[in-house]
Amino acid sequence: MTLRNKLLSTAFALALGASTACAGGHYVAVRYAPPPPRYGAVGYAPGPAYIWTDGYWDWRGRDWYWVQGSWRRPPHRGAAWVPGYWRPSGHGHVFVRGYWR
Repeated sequence: MTLRNKLLSTAFALALGASTACAGGHYVAVRYAPPPPRYGAVGYAPGPAYIWTDGYWDWRGRDWYWVQGSWRRPPHRGAAWVPGYWRPSGHGHVFVRGYWR
């Protein structure tokens, strides 16, 4: 690998890390896509200010693990929940964790 390629690889890794910090999420590369989402009854909010955050598939070492959705109270007035999602990447799929905006 040439010095130029090493520098480009390092720059890409740093850019990916910076975008992770901005999104408030974490990244993990998985070779194949997660299963379809699970759907079910949500139930009632524990209070008037709570919003439902959907569940998602998380990668736990060697297999997929379903993380249940939950009711959450926004950290401040006007906050909006941005749900986490899996997106295709050059070497598989990458998870972008949900966050408050």
